[in-house]
Amino acid sequence: MSIPLLSYPLSTQNQRVAGYEVPGEEQPKIYSTENILSDSEQNDLVWSAYRQIFNEQQLLTSNRQLALESQLKANQITVREFVRGLVLSPNFRERNYEPNNNYRFAQMCVQRVLGRDVYDEKEKLAWSIVLATKGIEGFVDALLNSDEYLSNFGDDIVPYQRRRIIAQRTEGDLPFARMPRYGADYRAKLEELGYFQGKAGDLWTGIPYYPPQTALLVARFLAIFGAVFLGFLFLASALAAFGLISL
Repeated sequence: MSIPLLSYPLSTQNQRVAGYEVPGEEQPKIYSTENILSDSEQNDLVWSAYRQIFNEQQLLTSNRQLALESQLKANQITVREFVRGLVLSPNFRERNYEPNNNYRFAQMCVQRVLGRDVYDEKEKLAWSIVLATKGIEGFVDALLNSDEYLSNFGDDIVPYQRRRIIAQRTEGDLPFARMPRYGADYRAKLEELGYFQGKAGDLWTGIPYYPPQTALLVARFLAIFGAVFLGFLFLASALAAFGLISL
């Protein structure tokens, strides 16, 4: 028998405060299938769903789910079912579920599916237990069937980061796209396997990167050859301009 979702305290977050702002450029655009959409509007809705679920770092052609897109545009599935298909797709599983522990993946899905950050570590623990006991499908269904999701997005609205900007503050909450797709523990495993060593990204190791000597010799030869070739080309053009030679 699976363990029910544990209770957790609700801390103060923007989306829990009633908003009276006038919609503007800083407010999130809501994409919905409640009305009949044109082809371009359907494409915008599909793109917004990919951006919400995969984040901007993973907007790759290889992540597209063409069968789901076709079903959505033909009104065979709802937006909620489309979101479910994206989260349970092999691409999302490989790039987000497998590199993370249950706590981080649960936080990531709360952000992308419910449109808010977790309230605290207790909520992160509660959802990670659902993930561990019901599996990824049961976990995703619990999010999509929750009262919070249904009351905010229903079957027709693409999830979005709720109330990231509020009028009373000069700066809003950071977009969830700022959260890397995997944590420090997974990055440490990659470093143990030899990744990031001597890469241009000294961001990970702080070790300067020096190209191999062979690459430097080849680059030097190409630079000298190119300079000589351009010099002869310039000289020939000058002589041809004075009529001394013909090209």
